[in-house]
Amino acid sequence: MQEVRADRSEAVSMRPFFTEEFVHLHGPGDHEARSFLAPGRINLIGEHIDYNGGLVMPAAINLGIAAACRPRSDHLVRLHSSDDPLAVEIDLDRPIEPDPARGWGNYPAGVLHELLLQGVDLRGTDVLFTTTLPQGAGLSSSAAMGVLTAFSFLALAEAPTSDLKAIALLCQKAENQFVGVNCGIMDQFAVALGKEDCALLLNCESHDYHYVPVAMGAHACVIMNTSRQRRLADSKYNKRRAECNAVLRLLETDAPRNGLVHASWSDVLSHVSDPVLRRRAHHVISEQARVKRASRVLAAGDLAAFGRLLTESHASLRDDYEVTGSHLDAIVGAALQAPGCLGARMTGAGFGGCAIALVERAEISNFTASVRSAYLAATGLEPAFYVTHAADGVHETTGEG
Repeated sequence: MQEVRADRSEAVSMRPFFTEEFVHLHGPGDHEARSFLAPGRINLIGEHIDYNGGLVMPAAINLGIAAACRPRSDHLVRLHSSDDPLAVEIDLDRPIEPDPARGWGNYPAGVLHELLLQGVDLRGTDVLFTTTLPQGAGLSSSAAMGVLTAFSFLALAEAPTSDLKAIALLCQKAENQFVGVNCGIMDQFAVALGKEDCALLLNCESHDYHYVPVAMGAHACVIMNTSRQRRLADSKYNKRRAECNAVLRLLETDAPRNGLVHASWSDVLSHVSDPVLRRRAHHVISEQARVKRASRVLAAGDLAAFGRLLTESHASLRDDYEVTGSHLDAIVGAALQAPGCLGARMTGAGFGGCAIALVERAEISNFTASVRSAYLAATGLEPAFYVTHAADGVHETTGEG
């Protein structure tokens, strides 16, 4: 089992690494580097609901991306990553445009572009990123990098960083318009506004939110990485969005609706005859009901009921929405048969990436051994496990500890 706890205390312990590698890459400087951290996220429940205008329940996690940043005397931004050999240089005096050769650097570049458009007086900066997030696992590494870039560069410019909702919206805009990924707002909100031991109940239509206590007690949320990157996720994601929009158009012949979550199942039966579209709508409507129930049972500390909702969600994503795939079904099936598991489901876009399970802490070693054995036998792939908890959102780590 791999257990990672990249919380505030671990972020501080990264400083010696930053000092050594940062100086190796960027040389000595006149200013001391400052350190920042942005978490990844899991969506506890409410999958494929964000673009249908509904309620979702993500949580920031104790895995994330850290950045060491040191101001320069010119207007160059030099970006390095300890996890990728590609180095990126951006001249703040020149227009910042998308560039395929920039690779991962387009995510921070898009954020810098938006900050400049808002009139922020950005400074040339040397940056070193490092991450504890597994790549291609659906834990929102792109949102973490965007929010981390916005927060750190605002801090370095001595601009306000307290409006985390505005930072989330800016980063979503950068990812939509600069990078060209048509993502919703959930990931950026969770990364920016995460709170220790809480989930975020977010209305993706109004952007209203409130915190739901996640008191795990004798249990923990275990992330199970299938070790299969989400190869079909993007194409299926776009197709499912189109199918939901097709259902909405059929329903709007009767009355306008802002999103499919506002429809009832009787509405669907009255207006939609295609069996595939009916299944898609059934997932959206039933998943929205599960989110509402989950917020109530979590607030009441009823983890057994929450576990059952996780399992119901996976069944709906498998049978009605058809976005799980054999690897996620195999790892969730193994989890549900393993010791100490109260419930499990896929999280993210689907077709690879990660699933989550609610597990008794005393059984975690037995649980991971059981799931590993069954999943390896079924797929030939070695899974990875991360014991996580709900963590704070983006913040500066310099001076902590």
